[in-house]
Amino acid sequence: MAIVHVNQENFEAEVMKSDRKVLVDLFAEWCAPCKMLSPVLEEISEEHPEVKVCKIDVDASPRLAAAFRASSIPMLVVIEDGKSVRQSVGFMGKKQVLELID
Repeated sequence: MAIVHVNQENFEAEVMKSDRKVLVDLFAEWCAPCKMLSPVLEEISEEHPEVKVCKIDVDASPRLAAAFRASSIPMLVVIEDGKSVRQSVGFMGKKQVLELID
């Protein structure tokens, strides 16, 4: 599965109305830990098709960043049935991200 880039226009359809569990990555291009997390999320999106991995650029979508109360990035949020069920801030390795999803 490819990672889906989400913005204000497609957020509702891609994240809130998804029929799968969604892992949202709030990131910025200038953020070094965000860049380190990217390959981890690529692997997870390929190995776990039951999870939709979405990325939100906080600079390009400040209203979405505010809606998630993203004061620090990277921030991962797990969404199930349109509700935020878990979240984490800061870089995490693959094992920790998988634990967050479960």
